[in-house]
Amino acid sequence: MTKTTETPLDAQDIVAQADTGARSPSGIPGRILWFVPLCWSIFQLWYASPFTVALNDTEARSIHLAFAIFLAFTAYPALRSSPRDRIPLQDWIFALAGSFSAAYLFLFYSDLATRAGAPTSTDIVVAVTGMVLLLEATRRALGPPLMVVAAVFLVYTFAGPHMPDVIAHKGASLNKTMSHMWLTTEGVFGVALGVSTSFVFLFVLFGALLDRAGAGGYFIKVAFSLLGHMRGGPAKAAVVASGLSGLISGSSIANVVTTGTFTIPLMKRVGFPGTKAGAVEVAASTNGQLTPPIMGAAAFLMVEYVGIPYIEVIKAAILPAIISYIALIYIVHLEACKAGMTGLPRRHTSTFLQTLQNIVVIVIGICVLSFAVYYGIGWTKDVFGAAASPIIGVLIFAAYVALVRYSSQFKKEAVEDPAATDLSEVPDPGPTVRSGLYYLLPIVVLVWCLMVERFSPGLSAFWATLFMMFIVVTQRPLMAFFRKEGEFAAAIKAGFVDLAEGFVAGARNMIGIGVATAAAGIVVGVVTLTGIGLVMTDFVEFISGGNIILMLLFTAVISLILGMGLPTTANYIVVSTLMAPVIVTLGAQEGLIIPLIAVHLFVFYFGILADDTPPVGLAAFAAAAIAKSDPIKTGIQGFTYDIRTAILPFMFIFNTQLLLMDLDGPLHLFLTIFSAVVAMLVFSAATQGWWLTKNKWYETVLMLLITFALFRPGFFWDELYAPTNDYAGTEIIKVAETLPDGQTLNIQVKGENIDGNIVTKHVHLPVDTAQAEGLARVLSTGLELRDEDGGKYIDMIQFGSPAEKAGIDFDWEVVQVSTPAERPMKEWVFVPTLLLLAGLAWNQRRRLKQTA
Repeated sequence: MTKTTETPLDAQDIVAQADTGARSPSGIPGRILWFVPLCWSIFQLWYASPFTVALNDTEARSIHLAFAIFLAFTAYPALRSSPRDRIPLQDWIFALAGSFSAAYLFLFYSDLATRAGAPTSTDIVVAVTGMVLLLEATRRALGPPLMVVAAVFLVYTFAGPHMPDVIAHKGASLNKTMSHMWLTTEGVFGVALGVSTSFVFLFVLFGALLDRAGAGGYFIKVAFSLLGHMRGGPAKAAVVASGLSGLISGSSIANVVTTGTFTIPLMKRVGFPGTKAGAVEVAASTNGQLTPPIMGAAAFLMVEYVGIPYIEVIKAAILPAIISYIALIYIVHLEACKAGMTGLPRRHTSTFLQTLQNIVVIVIGICVLSFAVYYGIGWTKDVFGAAASPIIGVLIFAAYVALVRYSSQFKKEAVEDPAATDLSEVPDPGPTVRSGLYYLLPIVVLVWCLMVERFSPGLSAFWATLFMMFIVVTQRPLMAFFRKEGEFAAAIKAGFVDLAEGFVAGARNMIGIGVATAAAGIVVGVVTLTGIGLVMTDFVEFISGGNIILMLLFTAVISLILGMGLPTTANYIVVSTLMAPVIVTLGAQEGLIIPLIAVHLFVFYFGILADDTPPVGLAAFAAAAIAKSDPIKTGIQGFTYDIRTAILPFMFIFNTQLLLMDLDGPLHLFLTIFSAVVAMLVFSAATQGWWLTKNKWYETVLMLLITFALFRPGFFWDELYAPTNDYAGTEIIKVAETLPDGQTLNIQVKGENIDGNIVTKHVHLPVDTAQAEGLARVLSTGLELRDEDGGKYIDMIQFGSPAEKAGIDFDWEVVQVSTPAERPMKEWVFVPTLLLLAGLAWNQRRRLKQTA
């Protein structure tokens, strides 16, 4: 009987260095390194609890960073040659000094409030000490790149007057810089660290507890049982398992090692070369961070930076994530077809109808559970009012006990470590799925709190984590009780041990995120202190020539380059802070209104893709260590698989329907989903050079054209039918009077900005259509106009109005007014496109028959 091997030591070492810290001292230091993370988790739970009088945000951030810096110096060695079995004296000193500097805002909060803007010498000494030690903690936990980026920005703050004219500024003193960075919430203790404190920690803790309870192994085995028998089945199972593991792990590197230990040897067994087996796992694991409802720290930062509820982030991200995963499964299928691979045999043979029945029952069961939860709980809230919450709690408890009892009959299917599973056969899907159904309940609670109750992400994670704690403690005793195995006291003890170890694992997984968000706050602080954000607009416009495509390519390249060394969260903070406003501004000047969430998701996607970008993609290194393949080749192969994900951000910038925005009804939604899925599958076939058979070069070109037409039908439709009716700016009042309800006033304005440059931009202004007269409607947008030299000019902008928020200034000219043109729906482009696709299919099938 063949067994998979354990995780290679070098893969474990990569995870330890990247996520949890490579030190494992014994004795008292080891106990401290266990007890401090435990205290950190308990503190975060207390802070998130709605039942306690919480600290204010600044004090909580201060304590959060104090824990992170202390653990960074004690858990991460200074150098590769530094001892890992003990903690040197200097590291204890650095840990205590760094944590004191971070906690300074909490310890002396009242005193600092009385002398805001006038720091004492002690304040500056503490701030400088904290800044230096934060940079060193960042280097230890995350490597040099983020430390270097933060240091460069700090140098820029002081050296502003000596910089080239295009990026020069007046500079800042040491006192002003340190006060801004360390003693306020504009720098280190800013929004990014606040999100880490309020949201991210609890989601990471939730995932750690879910994994400790056994959900990780359960998800892997479920994916394998459903897909392992198919052509290239283990690779397809790896994709699904990594997507499910995205619910648990916010780290693509940890995801690779968790699922890859099991799936990579299976892929090699059915014929995948080591390079491709590792690459499939890398591509699937990096995409795990794109999958709602938990998308890592950067997704929670979007809530603060974009100013929208988390449910809107989930809504925007769901379709791109789904089609990206569907495409990866299809790529695996094409690879298997090219190589003539087969799947593994089932433990018990079953007919196609039995397999289909199992899958249908599982899918229907999950759907019924989802609808029962959604409508059932909603009904109780309407009927029982305030008493609904206790009733819901009792029902969830009853459902948990019932599911544990049901799962106990099949638990033998899930108790095995996936890495030690027999490779010669695929387990039956029915018993495997039933063996851990209760693992879905905490996820149901989390999604319910986020999507139905509309709780904040932090409060949602608190309730889900609380329920997860209950499961971790009780699942073993309940299993022992229902299976009549005895050893009840031992099971209870094991449950509490699992809980404590889950707390410690969750906190140690947060060390890197804690220091990363703090260090990235330095970049944000420099932007607000020096005004470089405004300079970036001119700089990028100069480089791109104002071309939106070149600007997006420039942003993507920056994200990939920075992401080679920066974690996803820090990369997202740096690039979105600098580039997101630039893209929106320059897009408006070209007449393209780009939603801010689309730009932030664009940056987010390319930051994640950097995890497998050679030469330093850590996820690829971890996968190569397991696959025993070349890490550079594995990274390159993984990136070729991820090209399908790389085109998505460009498409949803120009077609926001892919983000489920601007849809006109169920038919429009169906067409959007259908076209996006087909487009991604066709693109996958084009990039793999294989569809029904090997592609001819012209077929690949036509497939790329079909992909573009399905993703962006408006490009061709605009050539046939003008998208807007355009009028001279002098017609603005007349056009405004004819606007129907819900339609914005779309105008093009031109004028001189604060820097003395002539700019042109398109803006969409909401109109109060309750006003009957055109002039009153224009005034409702905040614009006061005057006639001059035969044109319409802006005489005044009302403060706080939509016009002011759009960046319009007085004395600018209204050049043009536009209204949407009446034209057939652009989705008619799909008809000739799909006919062309059918022609390609017929041609390939004809060639396939000739070679058979």
